[in-house]
Amino acid sequence: MARPELKLQVELPSDQEVGVPADFASVWHTSTSFVIDFVTAKSPAKPLVDRETGEQTGHALPVRVASRVRIPPQQVFELARALTQQLDAWERETGRKADGSGPA
Repeated sequence: MARPELKLQVELPSDQEVGVPADFASVWHTSTSFVIDFVTAKSPAKPLVDRETGEQTGHALPVRVASRVRIPPQQVFELARALTQQLDAWERETGRKADGSGPA
């Protein structure tokens, strides 16, 4: 016997309709959930300098978590599939590639 289909009726609170701007996403996991931290840059990157040698070793970018989302491991595959579908649609609609190649 087939499982009945579950359709979500998503309601977005009006104060969240605009969304939250983010510059990057960091993904990590615990034993029970996957966590996506959407972060935004607080200021330009600053050089990292080795105190002993005075040599520049990289840059530090101050960021702040704008939003944290936790999902169960079972939903990660659905999320990956949905992101791939939306990225493919975006590339078809815009003629651009997410990697920066293609027409501007």
